[in-house]
Amino acid sequence: MSTGITDAFTESVAETGATVEVVPAADAESAIAAAVDAPTVGTPLPFEGVGLPESVATDPGPSDLADAETGVTPARLGVAALGSILIRSTPEGDEPVSLYPNRHVAVVAASALVVGTRDAVDWLADEFESGRDSYVFATGPSATADMGGLVEGVHGPNEVHVIVIEDR
Repeated sequence: MSTGITDAFTESVAETGATVEVVPAADAESAIAAAVDAPTVGTPLPFEGVGLPESVATDPGPSDLADAETGVTPARLGVAALGSILIRSTPEGDEPVSLYPNRHVAVVAASALVVGTRDAVDWLADEFESGRDSYVFATGPSATADMGGLVEGVHGPNEVHVIVIEDR
């Protein structure tokens, strides 16, 4: 994966108010452990050789989501021009796990970073054709200015931390 795309992505993510770090795959689990506050819920990560720390509950129910301080999910794509990640709606609960807790830790492979929106739309077209047709674009901590001044944490996490896995 081009270091240029990774650098552009990390810069854009930081501009959204989120934090971001790039780690080798061998260090991903410890990076996740350092980024979470308990109690933590998560969904399985699709990256070979990368797992969640034991402290992460992977079959959360509604009360687990309500009580969770941190949610950990995979991001299926990162868009460098926007600093955005794409979270897939899955039966395992990627979408609610990314939205309900105060902090969202998203894990994305460096090989899943694209330059711009057109690249993301092309990628999504292939996903939709394969029947994977429900995604959320997430860009930084939740915020809205619908009713005047900027308000954070209204419809999503107050904090977002993105971990980019190299070697994938």
